[in-house]
This record gives sequence, structure tokens and C-alpha cells, in this order.
Amino acid sequence: MSSLANNEIVALREVPGKGKGLIATHRILKGTRVLSEEPIIRIPEDTPDSPALRASLRRQVDELTSDQRRAFLSMCNIYPGEADSQYLGIFRTNALPIESGSGIFLAACRINHACDNNAQKAWNEGIKRHTVHALRDIDKGEEITITYISILNNRRTRQEALRKKFKFTCSCNLCSLPPHLSAESDRRLDEILRLDARIGRDGLVGILSDPKRVLGYVDQQVRLYNEQTLDDVGLPRAFFDAAQITVAHGDLARARVFTERAAAGWLVLEGDDSPRVLNAKKLAQDPSSHDTYGNSTAWRTAVDDVPQGLDSNEFENWIWKREKENEPEQLGILRNQVIFPSFLQLPDETDVDDDFFKSRDGVNYRPWRHWCFLAEIVDFATIVRLHMEVKDVAGIIPLSFYTDRRGSEIELSQLCKGYTIAVLYAQQHAFAFSEPGIRHEDPTFFKVCLLFLCSQLSCGIFLICLVALTTDIPTVIRQLAGAERPSPEVFYGSEWHENMSRVRETGYIFEEVCEVLAVLVL
Repeated sequence: MSSLANNEIVALREVPGKGKGLIATHRILKGTRVLSEEPIIRIPEDTPDSPALRASLRRQVDELTSDQRRAFLSMCNIYPGEADSQYLGIFRTNALPIESGSGIFLAACRINHACDNNAQKAWNEGIKRHTVHALRDIDKGEEITITYISILNNRRTRQEALRKKFKFTCSCNLCSLPPHLSAESDRRLDEILRLDARIGRDGLVGILSDPKRVLGYVDQQVRLYNEQTLDDVGLPRAFFDAAQITVAHGDLARARVFTERAAAGWLVLEGDDSPRVLNAKKLAQDPSSHDTYGNSTAWRTAVDDVPQGLDSNEFENWIWKREKENEPEQLGILRNQVIFPSFLQLPDETDVDDDFFKSRDGVNYRPWRHWCFLAEIVDFATIVRLHMEVKDVAGIIPLSFYTDRRGSEIELSQLCKGYTIAVLYAQQHAFAFSEPGIRHEDPTFFKVCLLFLCSQLSCGIFLICLVALTTDIPTVIRQLAGAERPSPEVFYGSEWHENMSRVRETGYIFEEVCEVLAVLVL
């Protein structure tokens, strides 16, 4: 399939609003190799614009057949200028990556972009060809699309990158989602990036010192990928990361399963002759040949120590070493990650996150909505200030008190392992000598929820905290239902103490209001 002339499954057609593009002429099944072609022009990596570069381009274009030259010159050029730079402009607009540089491919370079692309491009070093594979089943008449940039970026970042580099605004299905769905997608993509940074930050040292935490990061990443889109192109890399973590501690059983999953994913993206696929299959047969094997035996298992007879959920719990969930069923309400974000979803205090903060004057930023961080106390100590180790789905997180009283305002009776803390408007803080955590400065936003700590936090108890923070219970019901957004200023009002007493003294409020709020917050 070196050219479109003898390609039976795709054809070059006019695409409304996009010029030319590749269209499926038959139904294409997931994993099918759509294209495989050699470059007709190539330039080494990081070659600066120079007379020598332009001369090389002219020579390569002159050596093309008349049909190839005509096809090359008909490609888009977003860098118009003098005639002498025409070849370079076309190359810069359309070139795709190859082994150590970029190349022009007559068919692949005609494929248009979509952030929710249905095909994946790759350079196959084994056969020295550029390949394109179907990420999912593609219907006859459907346009073939690839992504020109990383789809892990949120919508705003994607749009800015495409406008800057390719001079167009993307209107694909992902970029055209309704605002609330687009915001949900962006939160997932941002968290995937944060998790990726955490996974790779400490390298092998992190894997060896805290493998359960790092494996948990990968587990979260996989769940987010699957929420974003099934069979995401990032999944094989995540599975391979999990294989490296488990095999580093001698767990050959899990390493084999994870490596098999990575190989299966890359097979769809790159084909069975891809060096990456061949290497992954080889590692799956002998996980002990992983580079990280032998550093630890803490999780040692044999290759065949894979449990049998488990259902899919039980197997996933086993392979990811998930702890058994012993929380009350009513805690499902607290899974709302917009209101109760995990640590990795919290805004970074060094950056202004538009999803959490707004400004009226462009200088001063304040929360524009409410969020609350929930975690379980794992350990605590007081030397200079109160310091806690707390646990949420992201793992163990340090929380230090930088209040005026350095945490001494917290009653000793409330400092118990297993109790649940709630921090309003929490932000990520980069501590100098420990993992990133939370630097807590305002006792008001911590004290409220500590008043209700118990070893098994109930949904109802926490929702009463939210009610107590408002001046009017009917109002908070309307606000949480979406009729209006509550203003963070209510937390500074004197009515808080009145509402706290009201909640304590009026027992019927507990069951009645919590029942309503439990439905509305979902």
C-alpha cells in the first residue's frame, strides 16, 4: 500500500471545510493497517533553515516523478512567501516524523486532524515505513483522521497549539462538546498529565521506595483513560509502566499480564511487525528480562501465579493491588470529583486555574465555586507545627498547618488515625523536602469539618457541614440543584455559628436535608 492508486480501502476525496482528505471506501476494522509508505522527501532532525537545506529540498523535489511532484506541490502551505521558500513551506506544513527527522508521504500527509482521531500514525523502524492503523471500527464513507498534537492536552491548550502551529481552529467532536462535558473532559486530561508527571518524576527511585503509591497513580491513569475514551492510545504506555513497577519488586505474574496488555494495545496502534510490539511480546513471555527486574523481591510471584476463577472486577482489584473498599454505600455521593476532587485534581497554588478561580479586575483571584478535599488521617505529629499524613485515592499526602497557632487550634480528641479531614479550597503545595501536599493556612476552612470527624465518615454528616456554612438551608438546596452558584463569601459570615447551633439543636434537619442534598449533589 505504498500509494493511494492501489489502496482498496481509502481514497483521496474533497472534505467539506477541509480541502482534501482520506475517506474510507470500505468498512475498516479496528487494528487494520490503513497505510504503509516510504517518504518521498526527508530532512534530518533539527536542521535549521539555511541555503544548504533549501538546496537539498530543491534537489529532492527535482528527483520526484512528475506525478509525485504535482502531488507535493498541491499540498497545503501555511507559510506563503517568496517562490524560493515554497518547498520549505509545504514541507513544514505537512511533514510527519520518521526515525531521526521528518518526511513527506503522499498519502499520510493528506490525512486531516481530529483530537478524537480514529486512526494512529507511527514510524515503523523495522520496515522503515510510515504506518497508519485504525483505532476503532471505521464506517464506509467516514473520514480517516489522525492527531497532529498530543490529545492529552485540554481543549484550550489544544486549540492554541493548533492555531499557532497549523493555523486552523479544530471543530472535531471532542472540541465541540457542550461546555459542561468539555469541562469534564478537560479535568480528566489535566489529571492524566499530572499523574504522568508524578509517575515519571522520581524514576526507579520512586518505584522502589513507594511502589504501591506509584502503581496507584497508574491505576488512576488507566481509569481516566477509559472514562475519556475506550482504548485510548495512552493505555499501552500506562500498562507498560505498571509492568515495570511490579517486575521491579519481583512480581512476575502481574508483570506478565500488564506486558501482555501493553503488547495488545500497541498491536492495534502499530501492527505485528512493529519493533515495540515484538519486544513487548518477548518480555511477556519472560518478564524477568525487564530492565527493572531484580531490584526487590518484596512482591515476589512466579509467572504462573495468576489467580483463576475471579470475575473481571475481582481480577482488576488483584492486578492493581487495590485495597478492599469498606466504605458505606452512601459515600457514593462523595465520588463527585467536581465538588470533592482528589489531591491530583486540586489546583496548584503557583498557577491560576480557571476551573477554580475567577478575577473581576485581572489581578485579584478568588474561588468562583466550592470544592472540598477529603482524606483519611494516617499519621500525625507535632514538633514545630501540626503535620499530618493523610490518604486519599492519590495515595499518602503531607498536610502541614501554617495557621497562626500552627495547628494547636485542633483539639487533641480530634487527632485520631482513621478520622476523615475535609479542607475547603485546598490547593497543591510543593514542599522543599517532601512529596507535594497541602499547606493549610486558614483554620476556618478546616475547623468546620473537623467538628464532625468520625472513623466512618457518613455522607449525611458531611453534607450537614455544607448546610452549616450557609445562611439559609432552602437556599443551599437551590444552589446545589444548579439554580444559582453559592458565593464563597458566605464562609466569612457570622451566620456560620448560628447555623451550626441550629443543626445541632434540630435533629430533624439531619435526615430531611441530607436526604434531599444526597440526591442533588450526585
